[in-house]
Amino acid sequence: MSDHLSSQDFQTEYISELQAVDSKYQEKLKENELMLNQLNLELNKLSELNRQKTAQLNMVKAQLDKMSKEDITRAYDEMIDSQRNMFIKKNQFEKLQIEKKNLEEILAFIENTKKFLEEGTGSFGAQRGTALLEKLIDAQEAERQLLARQMHDGPAQALSNFIVQTEIASRLFEIDPTRAKQELENLKASALSTFQKVRLFITDLRPMMLDDIGLFPTLRRYIENFQNESGIETKLDVMGSEGRLEPYIEVLIFRSLQEIIGNAARHNADLPRKLKIEISIIIEPKLIKVQARDDGKGFDPSKAMSGRGLGLKLIKERVEMLGGYFNLESRIGSGTVVTFQIPYSHQKTS
Repeated sequence: MSDHLSSQDFQTEYISELQAVDSKYQEKLKENELMLNQLNLELNKLSELNRQKTAQLNMVKAQLDKMSKEDITRAYDEMIDSQRNMFIKKNQFEKLQIEKKNLEEILAFIENTKKFLEEGTGSFGAQRGTALLEKLIDAQEAERQLLARQMHDGPAQALSNFIVQTEIASRLFEIDPTRAKQELENLKASALSTFQKVRLFITDLRPMMLDDIGLFPTLRRYIENFQNESGIETKLDVMGSEGRLEPYIEVLIFRSLQEIIGNAARHNADLPRKLKIEISIIIEPKLIKVQARDDGKGFDPSKAMSGRGLGLKLIKERVEMLGGYFNLESRIGSGTVVTFQIPYSHQKTS
């Protein structure tokens, strides 16, 4: 009897801790939404300013022979500053949108965990709930680190280069206006290229389509983009009814395939022939089966699952937490097959 009471006490205490964590993330979500609203207002103002600067610059271009070098330089500088500010604010806005989605996922998971414990699962349920929450927070932290690293290696470096290019263009107006114009064209091309890269990795981290139209159309779009970017032949085969699944299952399957496809591309970058990736998804009543197969150089599965990397280990843990099954088959020189299946409780047609 005392053991039973002890388990109940542990469960009650853990639910109380979950409520405290829930309150903390609710506050973070409120702060996030306030910042999003503020940034949205700033973006609207910047958008209007950008339109004004564009109109001024067009007027300058139409009267180049009548304008002084100082006025021309100022018009270009103001336009570049306006575009740079717009670019920075858009990046901040999209980063906050990703953070909002992450916070909402954490809060939904905490709520599900609380319900799971309150249904009377005892100390085992509480311990399992602790493990689930820890893994989820680890996964969110890994995604934030990825975002920070990509921002540092990509846009942050590019913005530093933009400042240098702007300085060069400004000075060249005094010496060689033709070359200065070329430098500004180069700057514009660099800004557009960087903007596209930012949008790509934001889409990788959290594709908005997943919320809007669901897993299967999003996967098809992702694979199409991946093929275009990498040149790797990737095939997706879906069998069964393509209705909407629970949001957390759609996220899990998308994230898992994203990781598996990315792993295959990275680890076979030096393959002397073209890599092929085949993905099959079978949707059965109450069960979804996923298999990803590549004909790459393969690896030792025991090392992959015992190493420091989170990828495949995290997929396995997430799948098993949901009562699913995960299997990894690979051998050096013989490619790789990753298989997992997940139960689900309901499906709705789109």
